[in-house]
Amino acid sequence: MQAGTATDTILAARRRFFDEGCLPEGLVATPILRSWQRCASRGLAVDRAPRVEPMASGELRALHERHERLLRLARPEIEALRGDAEWTDSVVILTDAAGLVLDVAGSAAFADRASRVALRPGVPWSEAETGTNAIGTALVERRPIAVHGAEHFFEPHRILACAAAPIVDPRGALAGVLDMSGHAAVRHLHALGLVRLAVEQIEHRFFDHGFEHCTILRFHRDGELVGTAREGVLVFEEERLVAANRHGLGLMGLDWSALDEVTLPGLLRRSTPRGEVGPLQGRRGETFLGRLVGPARRTRRGGGGPAAARHKVEPILTGEVRQALSEAVRLLEADVPVLVQGETGTGKEVFARQVHALSVRAERPFVAVNCAALPEGLIESELFGYEAGAFTGARREGHKGLLRQADGGVLFLDEIGDMPLSLQSRLLRVLQDKEISPLGGGRPVPVDFALVCATHRPLSDLVATGGFRQDLYFRIAQYVVTLQPLRSHPDRIRLVRDLWRQLAGEEAGTPLSREAERLLAAYNWPGNFRQLVGSLRALIVLAERGRPVEAAALPADIRSAATGTPAEPEAAARPVDRIDRPLAEHTREAMLAALEASGGNVSHAARRLGIDRTTIYRRLLWDKRRRA
Repeated sequence: MQAGTATDTILAARRRFFDEGCLPEGLVATPILRSWQRCASRGLAVDRAPRVEPMASGELRALHERHERLLRLARPEIEALRGDAEWTDSVVILTDAAGLVLDVAGSAAFADRASRVALRPGVPWSEAETGTNAIGTALVERRPIAVHGAEHFFEPHRILACAAAPIVDPRGALAGVLDMSGHAAVRHLHALGLVRLAVEQIEHRFFDHGFEHCTILRFHRDGELVGTAREGVLVFEEERLVAANRHGLGLMGLDWSALDEVTLPGLLRRSTPRGEVGPLQGRRGETFLGRLVGPARRTRRGGGGPAAARHKVEPILTGEVRQALSEAVRLLEADVPVLVQGETGTGKEVFARQVHALSVRAERPFVAVNCAALPEGLIESELFGYEAGAFTGARREGHKGLLRQADGGVLFLDEIGDMPLSLQSRLLRVLQDKEISPLGGGRPVPVDFALVCATHRPLSDLVATGGFRQDLYFRIAQYVVTLQPLRSHPDRIRLVRDLWRQLAGEEAGTPLSREAERLLAAYNWPGNFRQLVGSLRALIVLAERGRPVEAAALPADIRSAATGTPAEPEAAARPVDRIDRPLAEHTREAMLAALEASGGNVSHAARRLGIDRTTIYRRLLWDKRRRA
């Protein structure tokens, strides 16, 4: 189809859809038409320019810090595409999973023109905010897509020709989008292919680090592709599949629901000796070439390995928490939801996993969903799933959704206070009816799961201000467990000793000195158990076998802050720091203090607290908006 004919066809499709209210089937690609329908249903006005504001410089710095790893992994591909982009007067764009632009590279002249339609760092290009566009529509459709000229929903975006592909992490979650955008007057025939190849390289690079303790299977039907970005990659922890790439799942006939369910012996009938490339036989008799690489052995100063730092930490329960755990198990088995409250790092997910492990549902799935981590535009499809006809691309048979994956087991909704109001009503309906209606129609699907929710935010305050539905609150808060912060633990010296023994494992012969124990026990630990465990793991890795860990090995902030007397049981009967003040104030003060001590660097502050950078950013931004 010639360029002029194609443009005329799209304009005719726009007239039928926007002016006449008819579906222009056959005149526009199906994904584009679906996107127009979604935008119209959201109330976006086609004749008005979208109102989007770029982030302030401080917020943009925080955004880059949150996505430091994605930026690092994508940097080689962005640099490789920069030359193509400059030659075709285009730009290469990287966004996060919410469609926020992280980086733009390529033609300076076109970058200046693109900035007039807000195509620049710190601006959201999700479909919900910016209408039909390659970035936002690729996120919703979960597939590579090109959007040319008048296919964009909003009139000002007609100057753009964009091609984008979603980036998927080793757990199947959206990590971001890589896009190539240029003048609509020029046909960028190879842009989509270039972007897809670059995304394959980025996704392959995810497996370079972070899985040293796992067994990795790298394979393909064509032995020449083993070791390239086209190879299949499956990652196993204790023989259970915990991560993968799309090629690996496709070669084995699996989808993302296989994670945490499928085992290595269940996938391979025959394999080659570890570390060697050789023939493999799949569960259905397929023949592959590939290699199994076992957990890496690393050394550290003073001898010994890091296995100790990877030992699983069993929860150390006080009598009060042990009683609450026992009651929560009984209530869960009676189909009574449990709400776990507590500051960040107090072990809410650990508590939920223990409830699951001790219940009659222990052999069934435990599905954890962080409501704050899912992009708002995608949370509905991730939770409730979709039918084959609703979306196309990566999942041909549709997507079960996380709620259906929990069928028969336990669903853990973490940070429930961050769930958008629009979805709270749908969740309430599921809890009442015990059935799910996937996106795209189809019959409702019965589900049976026990529910545990968690939050660090005061839900009752959110209910009072309209930020959380009252009926949903009463539905999920029938039994509430409040986990106390580490600073109110009755015997912190014993706690430090017990955690050290658990974490050290084979290295238990490397003791903490009395002074190191005293300083660790006296520190206030604003990041609670997560921060303490992280600090102990670091000390174990740096320790020399057989020699006590002295106080001088502790981080400077712990040594300088913990100058008082040891936190003996009597002294710690009440929290160290103003227990009668609201939980939110303690959280906010701890974060602000860590930021100040880190010179405003969010990454350093998060490491001090033992929490994720997104937690600091989200908490302080929400608090700023609430106070305003």
